[in-house]
Amino acid sequence: MIADEARQAAERVARDSYGRLVAFLAARTRDVAGAEDALAEAFASALKSWPDDGVPANPDAWLLTVARRRQTDAARRRQTRTAGEVHIQLMTEELEEAAANPEIIPDRRLLLMFACAHPDIEAGMRAPLILQTILGLTAIDIAAAFLIPPATMGQRLVRAKARIKEAGVPFAIPEREDLAERLDAVLEAIYAAYAKGWTEIGDTAAERLTDEAIWLGHLVVSLLPDEPEAKGMLALMLYAEARRQARRDAGGAYVSLEEQDITLWDEPQIVTAEALLHDANAAGPTGRYQIEAAIQSAHIARRVSGRANWDAVVALYDVLLRLTQSPVVVLNRAAALMEVQGPEAALASLDTIADDRRMADYQPYWAARGHLAARAGRKAEAHEALTLAIGLATDEAVRQYLSGQRSKLQDG
Repeated sequence: MIADEARQAAERVARDSYGRLVAFLAARTRDVAGAEDALAEAFASALKSWPDDGVPANPDAWLLTVARRRQTDAARRRQTRTAGEVHIQLMTEELEEAAANPEIIPDRRLLLMFACAHPDIEAGMRAPLILQTILGLTAIDIAAAFLIPPATMGQRLVRAKARIKEAGVPFAIPEREDLAERLDAVLEAIYAAYAKGWTEIGDTAAERLTDEAIWLGHLVVSLLPDEPEAKGMLALMLYAEARRQARRDAGGAYVSLEEQDITLWDEPQIVTAEALLHDANAAGPTGRYQIEAAIQSAHIARRVSGRANWDAVVALYDVLLRLTQSPVVVLNRAAALMEVQGPEAALASLDTIADDRRMADYQPYWAARGHLAARAGRKAEAHEALTLAIGLATDEAVRQYLSGQRSKLQDG
């Protein structure tokens, strides 16, 4: 029983504080991989000692202390005696600072995020690196989010971590003129983390991930209040979060946006999102997150007012597509296009990405194709697409919903 409690405590800290601890450990050494190794050893020590000694009152501080000692030992082995003593002294001072001021640990994450987004890091790996080091996502999860094979993603992440150490990347908020090229990756990582948690309803760890993403979004906005895209991204997350309670019925079944009970929507979050979007649009050029937030705002306005605004939604997707050239935008645009031009036009739009290999095992693509084909009366095509979507779905409620849609085809 005691061993189980110790293991559960370690798992809880890993879920809640992994990114905070890695960020703090890597801040002085600029060695992300080394920080992860030291923390892994600290967790191993915890699983050995906590069952006998009990879970400490402050598990984070305990793990940080042990991990710092591992870093100190590694530094001693790597350096000459004189240089090692200086390095060890610096580590000791920072360890004492952490013990005296545990509240500084969360803020270090933002510094590590901007370090991971440094120009010396390959552009396409900045957001994935943030997702792994700060938010603890696995290479498999990250690969799925970016439509890249897991093995390829894993290899690139290892190289990116090594690059931080080799280049001596500083852990600091960049100067204003250098901010733009890094902020995009930070925002992309935060939103990708939110999207990961958003798709896994009922999973406690996933819900923590959405909470963490929103917290980080607020932190970025508070530190960079003049950045319109930061506000746009936070607004986008809050629009989605406001609908969380309406996405499942009393029995746990999936409920589509069109069927949701709007009285279950969180009005204060919607009001906050609207204010953030208004401020973002007034502050500067419109970017990806502002447009996506505007699309969510339009959906909410349509459901509340009962007035169709699909032309405006399609127009917003057109702008977003020009900005991103993303097949996912084409996919989402097709759903809106169906309401304006009909299912055949929407399917023709989807056909433009049908040969994209990334769509082959992308569940939302097959779910959308099945829905559109059903609306167009193409029953065989709809059945095949929905079957693929059911097989690719990881959420049981979504599988049940899609199975119901497929059964309707058989019922005529």
